[in-house]
Amino acid sequence: MLKNKIKSLSEKYHQDTIALRRHIHENPELSYQEVETGKFISEQLKEMDIPHVHGVAENGVVAHIRGTKGKAKGRKRVVALRADIDALPILEANKVSYKSKNKGVMHACGHDVHSSSLLGTARILNEVRNQFDGTIKLIFQPAEEKMPGGASIMIAEGVLEKPKPASIFGQHVHPPLEVGKIGMRPGMYMASADELYLTVKGRGGHGALPHDCIDPILIASHLVVALQQIVSRNGNPTVPSVLTFGKINSTGGATNIIPNEVKLMGTFRTMDEKWRMEAHDLMKKMVKNMAKAMGGTAKLNITVGYPFLVNDEVLTMRTRKFSEEYLGAENVVDLPIRMTAEDFSYYSQKMPACFYRLGTGNLKKGITSPVHTNTFDVDEDCLKLSTGLMAWLAVNELSI
Repeated sequence: MLKNKIKSLSEKYHQDTIALRRHIHENPELSYQEVETGKFISEQLKEMDIPHVHGVAENGVVAHIRGTKGKAKGRKRVVALRADIDALPILEANKVSYKSKNKGVMHACGHDVHSSSLLGTARILNEVRNQFDGTIKLIFQPAEEKMPGGASIMIAEGVLEKPKPASIFGQHVHPPLEVGKIGMRPGMYMASADELYLTVKGRGGHGALPHDCIDPILIASHLVVALQQIVSRNGNPTVPSVLTFGKINSTGGATNIIPNEVKLMGTFRTMDEKWRMEAHDLMKKMVKNMAKAMGGTAKLNITVGYPFLVNDEVLTMRTRKFSEEYLGAENVVDLPIRMTAEDFSYYSQKMPACFYRLGTGNLKKGITSPVHTNTFDVDEDCLKLSTGLMAWLAVNELSI
């Protein structure tokens, strides 16, 4: 039985996958700098005798495993599996044997798990390729953590063509979920993410003589409050949206000095592309007009980031069925909408996609730290599930 064979292989290669994960974790590289990580992945695929191309979007790797069952020799349906490979600019605080050797850089978002898991999945699929017909495309993607996002670059370079996948899967570590479980959500799942850069200019002077000045801090304060009205009063309340300013700086300054200029940085996120662009226009108009009414000037620059991520409902419900067959229904849970962003969204805007969460937490072992923290880690038992389940999903999706 194929399911049992895949489970057996995931167990057999578990320690090998752990070793891969630890090597990648020890040697993290930032977005657009994953030179050695890409080489390492390529070397592993060469050892498995899996055809691949290294250097897509600079450091990405794309491989193909062709099934040999049936007369078509693996040239029918195509399914894609994606893993990201970059790390974050975080100084690791964990005291483990595989702690990052690259000071100030850490796999704090689990991309070491994603990439090692896909290598493990590749090993399994390569061994059972005589039991499926079709092609499985493996995408090891750089630069998920930094705009414009490695997914957009790989797509521009043709990663979704020749051959063109019918669907694509991605998985992501999820510390709140206990190891042994996965979570998914059909439909809208993760938000778009745009960066806001607001500059407010006035006329500085003595803090005791505000009538001689145009206070940019006061203008900025009104703008921060007023811009929230765009979400609460212009946006459809059924569409999730959030606007947050996370940083404010002024030129010079002291307790008794009104500065000439104030700069703010923030983020706008939503799950509707039409509303997203409308909100951009409304924010820019409000910024310009309110600043002018208060005697100053202001400009809002918006860096358009990742689109929102949508899980194809038919594919995701099918994936849930396959997952329950592999794990048991009690180990597949529903997830809420998230306002975080992920550049897997670019794939989801192009074709049927399913992005699910892999349980990596273990309360008893004290493995509970969230992603993007300096103490993030995973229960490495997750690497048995991550490799086997993705292989199982791929071969079942090929048979649709």
